[in-house]
Amino acid sequence: MRDPDMELIEVAESDLRTRRGTFRAVAFRDPVDRNEHLALVFGEPGTRPGVLVRMHSECMTGDIFGALRCECGDQLNAALDTIVREGCGVLVYLRGHEGRGIGLVAKVRTHILQDEEGLDTIDSATTLGLPVDVRDYGPAARVLRHLGIGSVRLMSNNPDKVSALKSYGVEVVGRVPVLAPVHDGNIAYLTAKRDRMGHDLPQVGAHG
Repeated sequence: MRDPDMELIEVAESDLRTRRGTFRAVAFRDPVDRNEHLALVFGEPGTRPGVLVRMHSECMTGDIFGALRCECGDQLNAALDTIVREGCGVLVYLRGHEGRGIGLVAKVRTHILQDEEGLDTIDSATTLGLPVDVRDYGPAARVLRHLGIGSVRLMSNNPDKVSALKSYGVEVVGRVPVLAPVHDGNIAYLTAKRDRMGHDLPQVGAHG
């Protein structure tokens, strides 16, 4: 559903004090996917154009437990650091995006195929009859509208995210890379994202 003008069903806001500083936590339930998501707002982004924004897909293994297979946790931390360093920005944490939308159980099953059969992140999903990417960024567009943000600089290595956000009527005036360090644990994952999904990951070539 490409309707950025839909109103959020429920919204609750409070200060969230973190080791990086104090954010405004905007929890909301989306009217389309019915999930609860969270926007972390730093500074006064509604007062300026080209707001720094990160749409971060939920990744329990990477974000919480520091898994080395992906770069999700590194990207989450880097995005928050960048927002604080700039003094203004928004990170939208999107629930229901685990495993690019296939869910936690299915994601763990793909890990087995990656470890035991050497399949990459794409083939391990399709071998199980699962889609490669079914994430919807409508909730991010709707909360940005709720926050009064007119244009953004999107923190992402994925050009498809820019197109997706634009399809919901959000003006994207630039893309800011979020490049995580490459190591033996994530090189296969990052290479597949670069070569098969079109992500802009110049550090992968340098590592090789």
